[in-house]
Amino acid sequence: MPNAPLPPTGQDPAFIDRWIDANHNAQVAFLREAVRLPTDMPPGDNDPAAQGTADLLAALGFAVERHAVPTAVVRENGMISATNLIVRERFGSGRGPTIALAAHGDVVPPGAGWTRPPYEGVVADGRMYGRGVAVSKSDIATYAFALAALRQCATQGAQLDGAVELHFTYDEEFGGNTGVGWLLENALSKPDLAIAAGFSYQIVTAHNGCLQLEVSVRGRSAHGAMPQLGADALHAAVAILDALYGLVPGFATQVSQFPGIESPTMIVGTIAGGTNTNVVPDLVRFRLDRRLIPEEDPVRVEAGLRRVIDAASANRPGISVATRSVLRAAALRPLPGQERLVAALQSHGQRIFGEPIPAAGVPLYTDARHYAAHGCPVVVYGAGPRTLAEANAKSADENLVLEDLRRATKVVAASVAELLS
Repeated sequence: MPNAPLPPTGQDPAFIDRWIDANHNAQVAFLREAVRLPTDMPPGDNDPAAQGTADLLAALGFAVERHAVPTAVVRENGMISATNLIVRERFGSGRGPTIALAAHGDVVPPGAGWTRPPYEGVVADGRMYGRGVAVSKSDIATYAFALAALRQCATQGAQLDGAVELHFTYDEEFGGNTGVGWLLENALSKPDLAIAAGFSYQIVTAHNGCLQLEVSVRGRSAHGAMPQLGADALHAAVAILDALYGLVPGFATQVSQFPGIESPTMIVGTIAGGTNTNVVPDLVRFRLDRRLIPEEDPVRVEAGLRRVIDAASANRPGISVATRSVLRAAALRPLPGQERLVAALQSHGQRIFGEPIPAAGVPLYTDARHYAAHGCPVVVYGAGPRTLAEANAKSADENLVLEDLRRATKVVAASVAELLS
């Protein structure tokens, strides 16, 4: 491995670049093994994968803390098991900032249409293919090797002061409440700054929130030849859906002040019900997804949706409606101090990628919001292309350009070194 000495300031990104180049093959192998650990959500039985990732980190020489989430909390959040991983590395006196690097290992199920096995980490034409390789197991590898590079810098005389923590969790797809949210709520970490998993060509400084509701419409079954004896839950559900979709045109009048984020959106993602073609349906259940721009209040939005649902189902004999919250993810808003992260990442991003790296908002939601909710300035940045579509994220043949992995690791490592110097 490279062993060129660093100047006493620790400001030698060329050393970091050389170390990451020299260890790129090892990083690719690390990522391949991470992809081979199935972490589908659902079912969310992710203890085995956390153990596998801990073993990979230990092989890099890291001391890994394993924080098992209590079973009751896991079940309450719709999962089977969850263990969160923390690696803590202190530099110098440790009085400098503590910077968290956070990525999630859970994934959506592969689905159909793959031309390569989704859990093999096949490498072809400079890309790795596999479920989670872009979102966001790539950044487990990005952050682990960025920290390994910084540790090597310290052994070569770099004067870094502070701490870096790796936060690897397994529940982002279900909201992060048993992952990053649980770690912070239980004071297992109190970082001063954080970088969460993202893509290489944009720094995300703000993002939408998300509200998901499940609506259960209950009626009374009856023979299809005598429907008047029943109470049609589907007919009532259609009225509710019409009322909800009637809200959508008005969303265009609400425009966010954050570049990259436009207006609220809403869809109904799933619907199920009925027992047979010739039976009046006695139960219809659907789930809606309402994206909130950062200016919106989640409590007020949810209350408004519930009022619309109740009004649309009122005065229907034999019909009852129950609405429950499935997810309430807050939006990410910039906090003072975020500009330090942006400046470092943009500086080294331009150096490595040879083009400006913009900072803007996105209409997604991420685990980054949990850091902001605890007063920790955070941005989203990591390995990956310009768009989710380019990576086939959450669809068949999800893939990562391995050169993006190499370069993003350099950007993150050099930026954190600058912040600790």
